[in-house]
Amino acid sequence: MLTSTDFSGLFNKRFFNNFLPIPATNHFNIGTLAPPFQLLNVTTGQQVRLADYTGNRREDAEASNRPVVVAFTRIFTEKQYCPFCFPHIKALNEAYEQFQSRGVEVLMITSTDERQSKIVIRDLHLKMPLLSDPACRVFRAYQVGQALGAPLPAQFVLDRSGKIRFRHLFSFLEPNASIERLLSAIDSLPPIAQ
Repeated sequence: MLTSTDFSGLFNKRFFNNFLPIPATNHFNIGTLAPPFQLLNVTTGQQVRLADYTGNRREDAEASNRPVVVAFTRIFTEKQYCPFCFPHIKALNEAYEQFQSRGVEVLMITSTDERQSKIVIRDLHLKMPLLSDPACRVFRAYQVGQALGAPLPAQFVLDRSGKIRFRHLFSFLEPNASIERLLSAIDSLPPIAQ
């Protein structure tokens, strides 16, 4: 159950490693390949690679390539959510079928560990894959920044070949890209080259 007063588990190594503010420094150009990654999909218990979804793989099977939304989210512990990210997580989960109907996968990445992430999946009834990055390696590769104990949120829309076509980095004016902006970015993806 979500509470706002239970701080148990908050002050851990990950919290202190991400305590100092580092602004988002991502300057990846639109059209460049997104950094590859491999993380545990806590939903299925299997390791997944970004290349499993996009065209960045040796055994390139065109039929299974699809656009991907990489959604970095800010969860402190299974009991403590970022007040900006919690409604965004819920909105993404509620809109998951809209992404799926467009042939798009949503990969949500959290810095919570496997045990905490399983509780998040259960409590929020997540339909989309939740990938665990407790060492924050992928957060850092995407240069999303950090503050007060957790990496900052960010969203990227990648086309079928794994190129960045949209990016949104945290700001206090717009902490997360709205579902409408993400769907609009997907709808404006360039057509597949024949």
